[in-house]
Amino acid sequence: MRRTTRTPPSPLPQRHGVDPVRVRLPATGSWGTVRAHLVERLSGAGAGVIDGMFDAGRIVGADGRPVAADAPFVPGMFVWFHRDLPDEVPVPFPVRVVHRDEHIVVADKPHFLATTPRGGHVAETALARLRRELDLPELTAAHRLDRLTAGLVLFTVRPEERGTYQSLFRDRRIRKEYEAVAPYDPGLALPRTVRSRIVKERGVLTAREVPGEPNAVSRVELVEHREGPGGLARYRLTPATGQTHQLRVHLSALGVPILGDPLYPEVTAPVPAGDFRRPLQLLARSLKFTDPVTGAEHRFRSGRVLAAWASYDRWAAGGNDGPSDGQ
Repeated sequence: MRRTTRTPPSPLPQRHGVDPVRVRLPATGSWGTVRAHLVERLSGAGAGVIDGMFDAGRIVGADGRPVAADAPFVPGMFVWFHRDLPDEVPVPFPVRVVHRDEHIVVADKPHFLATTPRGGHVAETALARLRRELDLPELTAAHRLDRLTAGLVLFTVRPEERGTYQSLFRDRRIRKEYEAVAPYDPGLALPRTVRSRIVKERGVLTAREVPGEPNAVSRVELVEHREGPGGLARYRLTPATGQTHQLRVHLSALGVPILGDPLYPEVTAPVPAGDFRRPLQLLARSLKFTDPVTGAEHRFRSGRVLAAWASYDRWAAGGNDGPSDGQ
């Protein structure tokens, strides 16, 4: 029977709501020292950066004491350190708490704010902000929204319950509804269920549909529309699966790409950091589920209004969305 090694608790506190990085040394390897392994493993940082971290005592072991650069490589050993936070432009819109109890937090995330730390978005994320603002250092995300998508995100208060709430999404026991503003096509027969196979390759910005067994299923309904040239429509989207960019890919394939989408149908030039104009007109509108811990029936709804529907001219001029007309 295979024995599992218990992961020690982190000896370092969070910083700005962000957990320290934990690295476990491999079970086998020819490295003579901890430094040699980290230099190879974290090659993107560069040997000089790693040496500087060792010199400053920023790499620590399970006892919280600094690990020496010449410490021998020990298979299975854990070390921790805080990454250097990137320079982030603050996202000037609040994360609104829709519901909070001893088990979960449901937040209404604005556009442009990442859900969890990733890449160049670390402290400026919904998770890091909520940890700081609510004083809940153990808060974790049960699922994730794209940075450009606004709306409801479910977080768990107790780490030991995270898997239970994540199973709601894995087992499709949670109903998610989205709203989008896109062009109106009178020739598009709706409602309909779109089924296709979507693949997203690592390092490629866009996902794409390919032949094969469908792995992405979305219900698309027309809520209302406006006639005339350049007319817009408001769509209700109900995904039965959760492939990357699924709703954006499906609406683009139907010939009605979501307003403000920088990737579909074509990739546009990246906007400068701090440009919060013309947000993607996609909103995670509602979540409905039976709480797997308490048994309570939950129905949560975002208070945001998509700006392009409230005032297309204002959105086109750089307006944002919010509970009424602001983030």
